[in-house]
Amino acid sequence: MKVLSGKDLAGFIKERQAHQVAGLSQPPHLLIIRDSNNPVITKYVNLKINYGHDIGIKVTDYHATSSSDIAEKITTANQDPKISGIILQLPITEKAKTDELCNLISPTKDVDGLGVDAAYDSATATAILWLLAGYDIKLDNQKIAIVGRGKLVGAPLYHIFTSSNYDTTLFHRGDDLTKLKQFDIIISATGVPGLISGDFIPPGATLIDAGTASEDGVIKGDLSPDIYKRTDLAAITPTTGGVGPLTITCLFDHVIQAAQR
Repeated sequence: MKVLSGKDLAGFIKERQAHQVAGLSQPPHLLIIRDSNNPVITKYVNLKINYGHDIGIKVTDYHATSSSDIAEKITTANQDPKISGIILQLPITEKAKTDELCNLISPTKDVDGLGVDAAYDSATATAILWLLAGYDIKLDNQKIAIVGRGKLVGAPLYHIFTSSNYDTTLFHRGDDLTKLKQFDIIISATGVPGLISGDFIPPGATLIDAGTASEDGVIKGDLSPDIYKRTDLAAITPTTGGVGPLTITCLFDHVIQAAQR
């Protein structure tokens, strides 16, 4: 059984990125805007700050006080030539304003790929593609299930797969997940800890867990612990170090591309 370690793949790409940044006339600058101190969000923001520092990219963590503050900060950053990329760290408090605020980000600075006109694909969706390719997992003639229809992962990944004519079905977290037994590749991104039970998974399946949530201060994924006791799977992401590290790596690839523009 393959263990799909995004951390291992990210290490090779990170070295290349450091060389790219060193060759730029002006170091890139990434602005992260958030209005939450949720531990999962704080963890990922800190990972981005540290990653940026390692490869020579400045990262600013801006704590907004309201949706109007977010809008004002985005508008100002859009006009600032020293800021290469802008991220609105989701979720935000006023979830109904998410699309409106994401679409305010200049398409060429929308490095998370969340706006309708973004110049880049979703960083997390792209990271999953990198992970599959890095471990030579073929998508042709495979039945693919995506669980979760979110803006960050499920929806953009479904669009990418169907645009490539892959046999893909999109599930909502509340759907009958016993149907997952019919699929070869299962990608889950709901943020509901342990939602995917081992009873739902057929032998020989490839599992990618892109869900993150905090439960009693511990960050957990969508796959239930019993799945990791299975020995009849083709491949699975580890409990940590799967999609997350590659998402950050992809994000900074976009920041570098934005700076090169």
